[in-house]
Amino acid sequence: MRTNAFLFIILQCLLINLAFGAQQNQQVQVADPYLELRTGPGRSYPVFYVVERGKWVDILKRRTDWFKVRSDTGKEGWVRRNEMELTLTSWGEKTDFNEAALSDFSKRRWEMGVMGGDFEGTNVISLYGGYAFNANLSGELSLSQLLGDFSDSLMVNISLLAQPFPMWRISPFFALGTGIIDTSSRKTLVQSQDSTDQLSHVGAGVRVYLTRRFILRGEYRNYVIFTSKNDNKEINEWKAGFAFFF
Repeated sequence: MRTNAFLFIILQCLLINLAFGAQQNQQVQVADPYLELRTGPGRSYPVFYVVERGKWVDILKRRTDWFKVRSDTGKEGWVRRNEMELTLTSWGEKTDFNEAALSDFSKRRWEMGVMGGDFEGTNVISLYGGYAFNANLSGELSLSQLLGDFSDSLMVNISLLAQPFPMWRISPFFALGTGIIDTSSRKTLVQSQDSTDQLSHVGAGVRVYLTRRFILRGEYRNYVIFTSKNDNKEINEWKAGFAFFF
């Protein structure tokens, strides 16, 4: 099989934030003898700084069960959730961090997942990542592998998704986008030709919030492939899979 040169599309999302007022980071006080700051959100990252008991830290962000904090000396590092739960609030109470819930689903910024299904009789598996501009509009970049009987294809798509009811546990969405599909013929088909074609799609689907940060997702897309022979093809695709958000 001849290997075709294939250009991947890079999706860059620029977000403009309109703020009506400054929001301060939450502060907590170290109650244990010390609080260890790591260079990254994982136990494999080394401890590079220790905050002593009685000192205050600002919580900057959260990534699953890891928190990025900043000490009063300006040091920024990552702390495990079970250690953060031993800190105290400004009222002298133990800090409580809620698990991700349905309300966080509508406020998510990033979503990543894997889906599989049918592309007009051909098996398809897709990986995708998305970024939410706001609760109703998001952008996605997906990479799909199509495994047919006589040829294999690689497809890259950029999509805009509109989600009219982000607070619903079962939330429908609509998609519009474009991309490229690269098809390579099997060796046994000497008369077949490889091709790289542009395409566009419209679609609809549903996200189902399961628990914590996990989503069940299903969707339908209708593709139009613009071939070099001026003989456009219309393809129907059905997929389902799982995703997580943060």
